[in-house]
Amino acid sequence: MIWLVLAALAAFLLFILFVLYVSYRLVKPPRYVGEWTPSDLGLEYEEVALSTEDGVRLEGWWMDRGSAKTVVLLHGYTVSRWAFYIRKMIEFLAQEDYNILAFDFRAHGRSGGRYTTFGNRELLDLKAALEWLRANKPDRAVKIGLIGYSMGGIVTIRALAEGVADAGVADSPPFYADRSAARGLKYFAKLPSSLYPLVRVFAQMLIGVGNVDVMGYAKKVRRPLLIIVGRQDPLVKVEEAEEFLSLNRRVNPNVELWVGEGAHVRIIEVEPDEYRERVLDFLRAHL
Repeated sequence: MIWLVLAALAAFLLFILFVLYVSYRLVKPPRYVGEWTPSDLGLEYEEVALSTEDGVRLEGWWMDRGSAKTVVLLHGYTVSRWAFYIRKMIEFLAQEDYNILAFDFRAHGRSGGRYTTFGNRELLDLKAALEWLRANKPDRAVKIGLIGYSMGGIVTIRALAEGVADAGVADSPPFYADRSAARGLKYFAKLPSSLYPLVRVFAQMLIGVGNVDVMGYAKKVRRPLLIIVGRQDPLVKVEEAEEFLSLNRRVNPNVELWVGEGAHVRIIEVEPDEYRERVLDFLRAHL
């Protein structure tokens, strides 16, 4: 009987250690740093360093196209400004002569920060970028647009709710963070989604903050917003985007939803021409 009890305790301890490991990897993903720069796209650029109000150093690129309008690009979880969709959007925006600011969120790319907070403290990162832009390039910040992907989409919606930018595009934003995270645990890590509640507890103990309730911002966003989701997205459901749209339309006449073909943040890859036209048409109309 004693050996059975000890074996059960050992199994339980191993289980807890495994969940702790999964939680740690969730909040501290591997850093992705690519080899290309905007000069590979034929663009002049400036390396910039930003400092957040909670003392995190961020790094990014500034591309001056001589416009009074600037678009800030916000990458998703686990990638950085080197993400394939950021590169594609830099190309699209440069062709229209928008100024472009792209930076790495905390705990991503070359930025500082120990842990990611899945769109919570990342709003401070965006605010630091906007503060830098308005202080150093005031004539380029007459109009400011945001294009955010996944976690960057969460930050975009929150920023529009606070009115710190003029318009925004949110591609594949998780409207229900817990649902999307549980789906991601199953889809990417091949672990049972039932494990997620315990993973969440340990993860939030590490980072000290909870998940962002994106759906809760649906009645607060009054700035122009284009939502993009993919029919094959395993993390964000079309029905959730439609729910957000329905709620937001009660207070925002300038909200749109495009449901494209492709998986999570992959529509730009599957339907690049239509993606380009829809996003640029939206920016032309609202910036």
